[in-house]
Amino acid sequence: MAVWLWLFWTYSFLGYLLERGFAAATRSPHQVRKCFLLLPMCPVYGLGVLAVLALPSVLTESFWGLALWGGLAATVVEYVVHLAYDRLLHVRFWDYSGLWGNFRGRVCPVFSVAWGLLLAAVLPPLQEFLLPLLGAVPPAVTYAMALLFTADTVASLRVLWLTGDPEALTLRAI
Repeated sequence: MAVWLWLFWTYSFLGYLLERGFAAATRSPHQVRKCFLLLPMCPVYGLGVLAVLALPSVLTESFWGLALWGGLAATVVEYVVHLAYDRLLHVRFWDYSGLWGNFRGRVCPVFSVAWGLLLAAVLPPLQEFLLPLLGAVPPAVTYAMALLFTADTVASLRVLWLTGDPEALTLRAI
């Protein structure tokens, strides 16, 4: 169980870095947060990867199988998380409305294909590297991280509930 938590946290952090890198590479004028935590984590990435790792291995044993089924799993998670943000917190962290084939601005084929290809190319070697490291994390560190993550989640949810503004989660707003 602890390894699954660490996988979630690790991929949430890597997703945060990916978002920041993408915003910088595209010179996005809106460097808004794409996630709801104060910590540098985007839980949608952690949940997406966990969903992919939970797929039956027969679907993901080849590059193209992982690209297809992993991309679909990640897209479903992205849609559900966006729907939850929208319905429960009344915020939108991303909007694909301007992209071809989007579904209610929550998901779109361009990013679904990108997620699938990225997963197929990066996930197997990254998992091979991470699993021994994450399996060696002492229980006390996992417990401390769980407390920090829980406190951050509660604080972030409260900020969003009160303001309805994702920008309120930036450090300059706190």
